[in-house]
Amino acid sequence: MSHAPALKTALKRGALIAAANWPLVVVQFIAESTLKLILGVPVVGGILLVLRLLDANVEGILRGDLREILAAVFSALRANPAALTSFALAFLVVLLGGSLLTFVVKGGTVAVLVEADDHAGAIERPPLRIAMLRRANRTGIDPFLAGCRRLGWRYVKLGLGLLVAYAVTAAAYFGLLFGGYALADNVGVLLWWTVIAAAASSAVIVWITVVNFLYLVTQIVMAVDDVGLRAALLTVVRFLRSSVREIAGIFGVVLLLVLLATAASVLATGALSLIGFVPIVAVAVMPLQIAAWLVRGIVFQYLALTALGAYLAQYRHYLDGTRLAPQQDKRPA
Repeated sequence: MSHAPALKTALKRGALIAAANWPLVVVQFIAESTLKLILGVPVVGGILLVLRLLDANVEGILRGDLREILAAVFSALRANPAALTSFALAFLVVLLGGSLLTFVVKGGTVAVLVEADDHAGAIERPPLRIAMLRRANRTGIDPFLAGCRRLGWRYVKLGLGLLVAYAVTAAAYFGLLFGGYALADNVGVLLWWTVIAAAASSAVIVWITVVNFLYLVTQIVMAVDDVGLRAALLTVVRFLRSSVREIAGIFGVVLLLVLLATAASVLATGALSLIGFVPIVAVAVMPLQIAAWLVRGIVFQYLALTALGAYLAQYRHYLDGTRLAPQQDKRPA
């Protein structure tokens, strides 16, 4: 009976396979950055609508990050239903179009990583040689496009389900917030509602993290078993039942790394913003901010592909166990 790979072994294998196929990290970064960039198009259109139709304050609208700007535009557009409807439709169209692109690109990425895992051998065992990394490198235009064609439509359906889960969660969360504002006149109710709102915010963060985790594992099952969404979800449930401790370990370590990277990013951004107010220094700070944004995006994508490779190693072990089980049952007593 084979033992499940240790936590360190699975993470090391995932990290090495992701490093061997480093162009996929760049591809994922470009795809997600493109989605964020094109989401700014309807936001700019909304700002123009606000400025031309509602004569809003420019400094008040453009203050803060993208989420704060989006909230300010939405608040200003509520006074004009036609403008608000146009802005919402434009944002929805761009969101769906950009998301479809990222879903298809993810299909090519996961397909290439699965093929790399097939040819990597025992890359996690020392000593590590350049030849082993080259053997694990399966990145190429033809394999990537083949993976997009093979998994693209299935990943689109899975991704649309993810967007629906996001939408339902956001509707429930904001419904709770707006409902609490209606009861703000009662001090006792307001106190309890503040506690409930804080608990709901924490629950939403945990729920979104779990949904993203299930989304990632389902992608792996689809790519390895070449099955549809329903069969993949059933397999994911069985996989989680049999390997819950190993999966929880990978999940916890990757989550800790993401939190540390996020904290380092926030500290770096805050440090740069403190000196960015000086007119002469601001010119030199801008390239540093761009470099920090690139490094942050690359690091987060590398961590995501490392987690994918680690989960893939655990799922391979699960498949080997399910294949060995029937053979053991057939042995004579």
